[in-house]
Amino acid sequence: MMEAFDPDGIEQAVFVVGERHETLDEPWRAYRRARLIHVSDGVLTVRTETGRWVVPPARALWIVANTLHCLHATRPVQLYSLYVATDAGATPLPAQTGALIPDTLVQALLAAAADLPHDRPPDEPARRLLQVLLDRLATLPATPLGLTWPRDPRARRIADALTDNPAQSLILEELATAAGVTARTAARLFAKETGQTFGQWRQQLRLLAALEHLGAGESVTQVALEVGYSDVSSFIAVFRDAFGDTPARYFR
Repeated sequence: MMEAFDPDGIEQAVFVVGERHETLDEPWRAYRRARLIHVSDGVLTVRTETGRWVVPPARALWIVANTLHCLHATRPVQLYSLYVATDAGATPLPAQTGALIPDTLVQALLAAAADLPHDRPPDEPARRLLQVLLDRLATLPATPLGLTWPRDPRARRIADALTDNPAQSLILEELATAAGVTARTAARLFAKETGQTFGQWRQQLRLLAALEHLGAGESVTQVALEVGYSDVSSFIAVFRDAFGDTPARYFR
């Protein structure tokens, strides 16, 4: 595992750092560059002030510049971080934080760029490699690995309670009462602040929790129960609809 360092202390506009950790608890930080985090092995959880993402292998998260975020992994994780100055080159960068699917070329470019030195300006071959990498960013498809967090403290209390126990079966009326708000107001807050109905938000939370458990090597049946599905077949169907594959095949 590499020693901690400050990316803002690097003069280069674009560079890649490879890291491997047995576990990871990177504290809350914001960088002046945008950051693409690609996970090549393990599962990474990323939180911002307004969202949460679970990034499995062969997926990545783009974080816009100056966004406060933290990283967490309970098991070994291998990742590559691409740091990009907002004025680097003429290639438009993604405007919003979100999960992406890197193709095999991008994955190979990230691994190659991680071997380039950071203490001196890149030579011409390195500049070409990095430019191809930047050019490819705009072509990467998005993937639904995130969840917007409500800002209102009443809705956030409900969100936090479900995060602590995704499997709980309390209905919105019960959760809202415990949070000191009416169910109608809670439903309105979730729709307004997350862009999803409460039911959609809760299902996505359970799916993200499922990704974390599956990445830890737990069985599909065990994971289904842990995130609130008593019917394993229903869990598999919902998972496949969301991620395009069954839970058993997703990490292969």
